[in-house]
Amino acid sequence: MNIAVLDDYQHVALSSVYWTELPAEVTVVPFHDHVSDPDALVARLEPFDVVVAMRERTALPRSVLERLPNLALLVTTGMANAAIDLDATRDLGITVSGTTVLTSSTVELTWALILAAVRQLPAQEKAFLEQGWHTGRGPEAMGGDLADATLGVVGLGRIGARVAAVGAAFGMRVVAWSQNLTAAPARAAGVTAVTKEELLATSDVVTLHLRLSERTRGVLGAAELALMKPTAYLVNTSRGPLVDETALVEAVTSGRLAGVGLDVYDVEPLPAHSPLRALPRSVLLPHLGYVSRRTFDVFYRDIVDDILAHRAGAPVRVLG
Repeated sequence: MNIAVLDDYQHVALSSVYWTELPAEVTVVPFHDHVSDPDALVARLEPFDVVVAMRERTALPRSVLERLPNLALLVTTGMANAAIDLDATRDLGITVSGTTVLTSSTVELTWALILAAVRQLPAQEKAFLEQGWHTGRGPEAMGGDLADATLGVVGLGRIGARVAAVGAAFGMRVVAWSQNLTAAPARAAGVTAVTKEELLATSDVVTLHLRLSERTRGVLGAAELALMKPTAYLVNTSRGPLVDETALVEAVTSGRLAGVGLDVYDVEPLPAHSPLRALPRSVLLPHLGYVSRRTFDVFYRDIVDDILAHRAGAPVRVLG
């Protein structure tokens, strides 16, 4: 059995102890680069019986899957992966298994981005290291405060609710909105349900926690961003296409937003020519929301369990 591990950006796949549970004749090959060209991807994966997809980093549509006759098992980290065509895997007889997913790492990274953006930590560190203790850059260089500010949570699911709880611990007023959110579940989470327009107009920090779908794609466009305060910050650790990227660049560049914290993008890896790279007052990370030691330990534990179960003829955590 030959196993390919895709998009091992952190070069950690082979460090997992769980691979030792597989028979000695099994070969595990991690790929550290990202391949987006379908022909190149097919050429790379054609020899493998098992492919491990790291979240949604690589798209696996029908046009690719039907050209991989050796592929019997596809394992994705997490229990959902919009980049995999599950209709095609069913038609082609490819088993798709998932893994347990932890939400804590994304919640924690969300707050790391909020704090870094509001307190302008990257700029503060750069000025300190380059100019010394007294930077003399004026009051505009001072960071903001969270206590008594308003946190707007867009999407009050498992992650959004935990982010909201941290906001309350900071002494923030927390409001929330999503298409189906009503007052009762919002109260249960300790937040106030409001309209999208009210959330954007009153929040000092807006954080996105929606699943990407045709209904949520572009949920924040130019009109929505224009409702936000010029002193407000936008943080996105969910999916890039939730926000109109062109409108976001214009809003930050023109000063209509105080700043952003981004972990996700329309195109990943983020292209070298992306205008996001030149944004002022921004904190950009390479989709690290789920990248933590504990989360990856759970991923690889379940990946190996999925492979062993498939070899035994009794697949587990089957998707689709």
